[in-house]
Amino acid sequence: MTMFLFKAVTQDARAVHGHFQRANTNAREIIHIAFLGALAAVLQSAGGLLPGIGYIISPLATAPMLMAAVYSIRSGITAYFLTIILLLVLQPSELAVFPFTTGLLGLVLGAAFIKLEKRIGLILAASASLFAGIAAVLYGLRFPLLGPSVSTSIKFTALVYIYLFCFVYAFIWVELGIVILRKFRRMLSG
Repeated sequence: MTMFLFKAVTQDARAVHGHFQRANTNAREIIHIAFLGALAAVLQSAGGLLPGIGYIISPLATAPMLMAAVYSIRSGITAYFLTIILLLVLQPSELAVFPFTTGLLGLVLGAAFIKLEKRIGLILAASASLFAGIAAVLYGLRFPLLGPSVSTSIKFTALVYIYLFCFVYAFIWVELGIVILRKFRRMLSG
């Protein structure tokens, strides 16, 4: 298990990032950012537009943010703010969720794939950002993000459970990110 967590897993992300940097033109970058931002907004809006199945689809908005940040961190930040603006028009109720959870997770995870090397570093960076975002919404904005069963007043046990959830969720997204980036790298080179 120790070798699994400390294994370098970012070679595909760096290859994709390098490809984007070599083949980069301003027009191409704008098109990629616009597409990824719009895709993230549509996926995030699914929770409000398609009750039930939409709540399964909306967490997938992390993937376009991850890809935008792998393209370049500046592109990721631009796509992040573009998605927020689009959500303001499409589904304003998602503005309490996307900037602090799904979008932030994708942005940090994409940047971590470029800046860090080991799986454990990616998981810790992603889980810390998700935890900070959830805590900001839950305790700062007092928005019941996790439903009525989790109080908006700070309790140590709730914080521990929230962080454990964030760690597992981040682990899942790191593994999904590895698969997505590996497939994308093969697509670019093939």
